[in-house]
Amino acid sequence: MKLLSVNVGKPRSNPWKGLSATGIDKRPVHGPVAVTAPGPKGTGAVGLAGDRVYDVKHHGGSDQAVYAYAREDLDGWEAELGRSLDNGVFGENLTTVGLDVNGALIGERWRIGPEVILEVSCARTPCATFQGWLERDGWIKRFTQAALPGAYLRVIEPGTIRAGDPVEIVHRPDHDVTVALSFRAMTREPELLPRLLVADALPEEDRESIRRRTTA
Repeated sequence: MKLLSVNVGKPRSNPWKGLSATGIDKRPVHGPVAVTAPGPKGTGAVGLAGDRVYDVKHHGGSDQAVYAYAREDLDGWEAELGRSLDNGVFGENLTTVGLDVNGALIGERWRIGPEVILEVSCARTPCATFQGWLERDGWIKRFTQAALPGAYLRVIEPGTIRAGDPVEIVHRPDHDVTVALSFRAMTREPELLPRLLVADALPEEDRESIRRRTTA
């Protein structure tokens, strides 16, 4: 298990949400990248130096500090979409290999390189920017159906990372709530929502949403 690439965004216009810019256009970085906890959502800050988000209401902050996607899943999408997908094209900061990102447990911790420890916090939710960026009509629906969302992570121990760094799973919590399961529950299978509350590492805003939806 290792990082194939570490990807940082280049600002570009965002006509798909009517915002001034988007950071979805992420490109591999050569050399070390500093990783730190960005603090609360709302400022645009994320975990990787040189990166940021522009839809500050929905993205960024400590619970969405870093976004990871597996190269194996990108390869699967390449076959379906009939086009090449470079590392970073899904807006992921970390493109991994050998790691079951969607099978990771909420609260699972990864050591990357000698210093950094990240904790799996929640699944990515597709948005209009993602669909527009890929220039694929119906992409949000198809991505949701596949339930291969990739994982957001929070920073537990800061440091530096680089392409080629090994990834080691150093903690797995005692429940069965995976990234894929949480995504399915939050999107198209709401009957699964009560199962998610055992995952203490879910962001509080997600836990509040689950409580509202299961008590309505």
